[in-house]
Amino acid sequence: MTTTLNEKDAPVPPGKGAAVIPAKPKRGRVKCIVWDLDGTLWDGVLLEDDAVTLRPAVVEHIRRLDQMGVLHSVASKNDRETALDKLRALGLADLFLYPQITWDTKSGSIRHIAKALNLGLDAFAFVDDQEFERAEVTHEIPEVTCVDVADLDEALSRPDFLPRFVTDESAKRREMYQAQLVRDDLERDFAGTNEEFLASLDLAFTIEPAREEDLQRAEELTVRTNQLNATGRTYSYEELDALRTSPSHLLLVASLTDKFGSYGKIGLVLVEKNERVWHLRMLLMSCRVMSRGVGMVLLNHVMRLAAGAGAELHADLVETGKNRMMQITYAFAGFTEASRDGAHVVLAADFGRLQPPPAYVRLDVRD
Repeated sequence: MTTTLNEKDAPVPPGKGAAVIPAKPKRGRVKCIVWDLDGTLWDGVLLEDDAVTLRPAVVEHIRRLDQMGVLHSVASKNDRETALDKLRALGLADLFLYPQITWDTKSGSIRHIAKALNLGLDAFAFVDDQEFERAEVTHEIPEVTCVDVADLDEALSRPDFLPRFVTDESAKRREMYQAQLVRDDLERDFAGTNEEFLASLDLAFTIEPAREEDLQRAEELTVRTNQLNATGRTYSYEELDALRTSPSHLLLVASLTDKFGSYGKIGLVLVEKNERVWHLRMLLMSCRVMSRGVGMVLLNHVMRLAAGAGAELHADLVETGKNRMMQITYAFAGFTEASRDGAHVVLAADFGRLQPPPAYVRLDVRD
């Protein structure tokens, strides 16, 4: 079940105009909040007095946003083990992903967190009681939203802190990222090749037509995905439902699991079908699976379907500045530029470049 937190934007008809990018909504822009500890999460300075006093209102905000799919981390100038011990004693350690407890600058800590979570810096907010620390982050990373903890209630009521959608996967988002960090640690210590590591994960990739119960997550994917979205276009639930039942369109969803659990619904494809030419209007993948190679698997599946129907395959690509990886994916799949209008490029597939799924992925295609 999904709770929609705001009214839908006016639908944009699919088809020729589908590549036009609407103004990016501000609502739900913040995907991860980074918290200071001393004077922010708790009253007092931990290294001066272990008996710091937790701020219940701050913890309530963190737990509430966690259930809505907003991630949390820590950037604190502190003794790492002392601070982690305190977070564990307070029962809060599991709420924070990749905590940076170090004497490094706060901006440096936020950059480390962003890299670990594979999120853009403009998706971050930073909460600290010290004006100096907020000013340092603002100067070094102006994309990050800085908040004085004294203004927390007002700040967290702003649209950029409120996710546009809360889906069944939202409450599991932190757990999915925690599993990903375990995978990342395992990969760093793995002695073999990248393909041998991926084979060790027991990856299972499922592609199937979108069902009505998939649409709320599909809508969320179009809003949250920036780096691996070929057009940057968002679609509302109503648009996706109409496309799902349209005889001239194909709407596919993809999901991924491995031995650590499910990544959830992580891919979406929209194809406009004509007798002579199929047009790939949307291709997107969650950034969490960027290194798994399943974007190519999904794209090659669409290529096989078009070839089997005796149609050419064209694809929309809008250069958004953030989706360079999608250009690379299309290039590796053998797509070449057929036409261009500014940042909007139409690519054409070469079916001679069709590739089978890699040996490390078990592909399950469902009708």
